[in-house]
Amino acid sequence: MAKIKKGDLVVVIAGRDKGKQGRVLEVLKDSDRVVVEGVQRATKHTKVGQSSRGARTGGIETVEAPIHVSNVMVVDPETKKGTRVGYRTEQVERDGRNRTVRVRVAKRSGKDI
Repeated sequence: MAKIKKGDLVVVIAGRDKGKQGRVLEVLKDSDRVVVEGVQRATKHTKVGQSSRGARTGGIETVEAPIHVSNVMVVDPETKKGTRVGYRTEQVERDGRNRTVRVRVAKRSGKDI
């Protein structure tokens, strides 16, 4: 089970964007990287061409590039600072049967993520 998931609020702890916060847009499991909104922006030159709905404008676009997962931390919902992620098991009743469920927990405050 991955500690950082799509939609998590994370803070960058290393690199040129250190201190920036953003939501995880995509998790690339095979290369251990995540794409974070507003972080690791790169410029991309696009050519004028045809798209499915007509002409596409060309020019310089800015896109988010992947950043290594070790350079980001999940933001604690209580303290609003970076925190490590742990797991807690709970017994939950579903469909009349008891199930064991793993819940992600912020180690700094102990709150569920």
